[in-house]
Amino acid sequence: MKTSINGEKIPRDVIVIGASARGIQAVTEVLSRLPANLPAFIGVVIHRSARSSTNWSNILGKKTKIRVVEPADGDSLTCGVVYIAPSDCHMTFEHDKISLDGGAKQHYTRPAVDPLFKSAALAYGPRVVGVILTGCGYDGMQGLLDVTNAGGLSLVQKPSEAEQPSMPKYAIAGAHVRAALTVDEIGDALVGLVRGIAVAVECTEAAPN
Repeated sequence: MKTSINGEKIPRDVIVIGASARGIQAVTEVLSRLPANLPAFIGVVIHRSARSSTNWSNILGKKTKIRVVEPADGDSLTCGVVYIAPSDCHMTFEHDKISLDGGAKQHYTRPAVDPLFKSAALAYGPRVVGVILTGCGYDGMQGLLDVTNAGGLSLVQKPSEAEQPSMPKYAIAGAHVRAALTVDEIGDALVGLVRGIAVAVECTEAAPN
C-alpha cells in the first residue's frame, strides 16, 4: 500500500546516513541514484575499525556522480558534497561546518551514527532526512528519534533486503520511521525530498516483536 511522505513539501536538503556491517555497498547504491548537482549536503557514517587507513571517499566516489570526500575538522558544508566520517573520529554538523572529535566511543564504535544524526537534528530541524541502512546493533535508533522530534524525516532500508537487518529493525521499533524502502527507492526518494516534493512510498514494514 502506498503512502505519501513530505506532504508539507518542505525542502529536506540535509541528509544523514548511517550503516554498519556490509554498509559500504548499501551506501554506494543509495549515492549512485543521486545527481552530481543535488542541492543538499550529505553526511555518512559507516562503522569502521580505528586501524582502518582506507580512504572510503575514493571507493564511493568511483561509483557515484556526486562528489564524496573525507573531511577535515572545520571544513565548511557545501551543497553537492557527501562527507564520509574518517576512521576513529565522530563526525558532527555544527554551524554549517564539519566537526571531528575523538570523544568516547558510542555503541562500542567511533565513528558512531548517533552523534551525527543528533547534531544535524539540532542544527537543521525539519530540513533533515535521516537514513539507516544495513548493520548490527542499534546505533542510529536514538539519532533517528532526534531527527523525527526535530521535525525531520526518518527512513530505513527494508530489513528484508538488508544483509544485516538489526539496525533497521531497531529503528523501526523505536524511532517513528516514516518508511522502509529498498536502497534504490531511498536514493530516488531523496532526490524528491531535497526539492521539497511529496514522495509516494510503500508503507513501513512491521516492527519486530
